[in-house]
Amino acid sequence: MMANALKVAVIAGEVSGDLLGADLVAALRKAHPGPVELVGVGGEALQAEGLQSLFDFSELSIMGLTQVLKRLPQLLRRIRQTADAVIAANPDVLVIVDSPDFTHRVARRVRAALPDLPIIDYVCPSVWAWKEYRARAMVPYVDHVLAVLPFEPAAMQRLGGPPTTFIGHRLTSEPALLKVREVRRARAQKQPGDAHTLLLLPGSRAAEIRQLLPIFGQAAAELAGRVGPVRALLPTVPRQEALVREIAATLPVSVHITVSSEEKWAAFAEADAALAASGTVLLELALSGVPAVSAYKADWLITLMSKRIKIWSAALPNLIADYPVIPEYLNEVVRPGSLSRWLERLAGDTLQRRAMLEGFDLTWQRLQTQVPPGEAAAGIVLEVMERKKPGR
Repeated sequence: MMANALKVAVIAGEVSGDLLGADLVAALRKAHPGPVELVGVGGEALQAEGLQSLFDFSELSIMGLTQVLKRLPQLLRRIRQTADAVIAANPDVLVIVDSPDFTHRVARRVRAALPDLPIIDYVCPSVWAWKEYRARAMVPYVDHVLAVLPFEPAAMQRLGGPPTTFIGHRLTSEPALLKVREVRRARAQKQPGDAHTLLLLPGSRAAEIRQLLPIFGQAAAELAGRVGPVRALLPTVPRQEALVREIAATLPVSVHITVSSEEKWAAFAEADAALAASGTVLLELALSGVPAVSAYKADWLITLMSKRIKIWSAALPNLIADYPVIPEYLNEVVRPGSLSRWLERLAGDTLQRRAMLEGFDLTWQRLQTQVPPGEAAAGIVLEVMERKKPGR
């Protein structure tokens, strides 16, 4: 007899969350004896798992409070639309993945209408960084949090949040990243006169790209003036390709732009150093073993609220290693001269490069788990569902 279908509502608002959600769904398909049906919001990865997204999830990829306020009516409409669709589907479980400004509002609406529905939050909100009160506020509508950073369960417990389990990070079992690590370990020593290969990673949001890519291009040009030929590689996402090409045409260096995942990881394998927007990509670089400098230009309202931010670093490798591994530049100090000089030190065999790679090794070690993250996440989802069955 065929097992009942498992109906999963999943909501992801960013590329990184889409990948996490797809990894979880794939693991649920292996763990559940029957079919798995999906409803919700996601991108290419979740759609490849069978999700028909309620709308283009790139609408949710906005940066800064000013953009949120500008598009608030549209966001509120999408929150209502998504919650209504989940409620109408009456799934067996709701998994919200990152993007808390959107997903948590949906979860609260769904909990009010379906109080017995298990709700799992995949990726702990950064309550340890700011707005600590959010941890306790989650308790009424989140049954369990799946944390991807090792220090998060203790932080959630300290702040009175929902039960939280560190399941590891998807990147530690990403086949493409593991291949990059293998290729980089086997790389031949760079010879004097060889061109330096530089990764430019200005982010996946339009606002980030507009703010950072011109500066990154100037930094690459300054690096070329200091060390000789520089080969600049710029992986981006398909929805931002037109914008990236428009800005790249104005840069003082030639940039090779790619959009496929395969080309992105090939660029990671070839790079001597990287210049990257603060975000998940810094962890990708650290786990791949690519020395990097981080830069970010925060929304002006975030800058005004900076005194409320509790965290000492925005770079995940720094937080995981618990000391400054990657140098960070923010707002007015994001200058081509500073960035190019760091890149010069990181692209060659220097003490700075060796120290950073040592920190990356520690980051890798601290993210290791016995069970792959997707499998661990699926196990907890099924366990919470079983525990919340009527009569339990």
